Amino acid sequence: MFLRSGLIFVLAGLVVYAQDPGGAGPVVPASPAAAGGAGVARARDHGADVLIRALTEQKWHSQLGDIAEVNEIRYTSAPPHKPKNPTAPGAKNPLIIHAMTFVPKNLDRSKKHPLIVFAHQGIHSDFGRDYEFGAVRELVQQGYTVIGPDYRGSTGYGPQFYDEIDYGGLEVEDVFQAREWMLDNYAFLDAKRVGMIGWSHGGMIALMNILQHPGAYAAAYAGVPVTDLVLRMGYRDAGYEAIFSAAQHIGKPVSGDIQEYLKRSPISYAEKLETPLLLHGNTNDEDVNVIEVERFVAALKAAGKKFEYKIYENAPGGHEFGRLDTKLARESRRAMYVFLGGYLKPVRPLNQEK
Repeated sequence: MFLRSGLIFVLAGLVVYAQDPGGAGPVVPASPAAAGGAGVARARDHGADVLIRALTEQKWHSQLGDIAEVNEIRYTSAPPHKPKNPTAPGAKNPLIIHAMTFVPKNLDRSKKHPLIVFAHQGIHSDFGRDYEFGAVRELVQQGYTVIGPDYRGSTGYGPQFYDEIDYGGLEVEDVFQAREWMLDNYAFLDAKRVGMIGWSHGGMIALMNILQHPGAYAAAYAGVPVTDLVLRMGYRDAGYEAIFSAAQHIGKPVSGDIQEYLKRSPISYAEKLETPLLLHGNTNDEDVNVIEVERFVAALKAAGKKFEYKIYENAPGGHEFGRLDTKLARESRRAMYVFLGGYLKPVRPLNQEK
């Protein structure tokens, strides 16, 4: 208890975090003064990230432990996409990925059950934002087993893992390997009833997973997803673009390699859609401009694909509208659960009726 209190004191008293409100941008550590409007942002404190991650894991147990078996697991994925020293021993070793898993308590394991793979939002974030606790609880209550991976570039695992960021690249494989790990380790999970969900950057990863792994998922939901990085770089600021053009990442701005940015964009694979899909967007989204969702919808229609979507008109909350504790947000999530339930058949599905 003393240690936990000490960690809370350190985090609350010495480090203040300013997070991009939309969740698609980076989480940037700042001094207390900077958070109040004065002062200058400083270099990222990875030590603080590690402490925050430890507290987040404790919170997962306290928030979900009454209804789920909660565990942190580790598995391997693809090697680093840009090893700092390609000839060093171990440079091509598979990357180790951490994830949180949630299995409903009292689940009849003699029967087959569905799985949800949940991709977290945010560039340089982790699985443990406030809304994710509530969404996982809602999923577990329906009878879903859930895995939330911290793909490469996530926070809480030190500077080296942070610098492994590969937006729209190997992070997609990291999340797919979460699906594979769960099916390999839990015999009661049904490989034909796996769903994929995510909001914002997580929505982009959800789309890339179903588009690049046709047949692996029975249904998917993408809320306010990034869909077109070339378009996106045109309306975001230079600080956002710098994340991608950094040497350890793509290494070039979009003007230097348009094809590379297109390769990392779901819109480039619209014709590959086979998985039942529900999309949600919002006209007043201040992070992922609604034009991205509209263009992706148009691309799917042009390819003759069947899917469902709804673009909300000026929904309160902007980019966060579907992840709040409001009536509209609950309605948005209910639509997602009803859609997924029609394909995944959990033991306690939600009905269309409210």
